[in-house]
Amino acid sequence: MSTDTKPQIEFLGLFSASPSKVSLPLFSDQVPAGFPSPAQDYVEQHIDLNTLLIQRPSATYLVRVSGESMTGCGIYSGDLLVVDRSLSARDQDIVIAAVGGEFTCKQLLLSPVGVLKAHHPDHKDIYLDETSEVEIFGVVTSCIKQFRGGN
Repeated sequence: MSTDTKPQIEFLGLFSASPSKVSLPLFSDQVPAGFPSPAQDYVEQHIDLNTLLIQRPSATYLVRVSGESMTGCGIYSGDLLVVDRSLSARDQDIVIAAVGGEFTCKQLLLSPVGVLKAHHPDHKDIYLDETSEVEIFGVVTSCIKQFRGGN
């Protein structure tokens, strides 16, 4: 059983209020994850990744995940999370929270009791009550995975 109860989150900074536009082609055909399909070269539209991932640039920041407590919902160590601090956290949201001064990424469950839920069997959930020292620092809106970096 893991004893890593203090996951590390590396804050990478806020997005620029006027980010450069990065427009990439979006092909009209979907790529099957099962059997291969003949690809077509028809570009449906161009998508700006800033517009797709960032709704409120001045309130958005990136964090890099360290640890395994959220692997059950697809968030792995090394992933980049796009976090919007202007959103009010709701039931079922994945959030960045400070618990007793330590940052963590967990799913916020509000009923039947308040819980910051871990999604890995070796990590404990954090139950919330009126004595809990918890502060929500933003709602995770996207997870960016990098399979191959560099050249």
